[in-house]
Amino acid sequence: MGEPKTLSELKSLGPKSQEMLARAGITTVAQLRALGSVAAFVRAKQVNRGVSLNLLWGLESALSGLPWQEVARVHRTSLLLALEDQEKRARPQRP
Repeated sequence: MGEPKTLSELKSLGPKSQEMLARAGITTVAQLRALGSVAAFVRAKQVNRGVSLNLLWGLESALSGLPWQEVARVHRTSLLLALEDQEKRARPQRP
């Protein structure tokens, strides 16, 4: 089949996930790959209500090709640490 060209071709991202990404300005596989799963999740969370960690697992699954269940089980800790780091950097620093 080859490399997916559109978000709808990615197995782990359903219509709701695609809508959340679109609201965050992420509409292509290239944009998603450039950002990575954690940064894409942070962007989606900023503009969508009710975003859960399931989206992060789905994003990482879509990029890695691993089943989302495996991502949630095996890569959970590293993804959560990366998410925490990304969110810390995004917060304004206090003097």
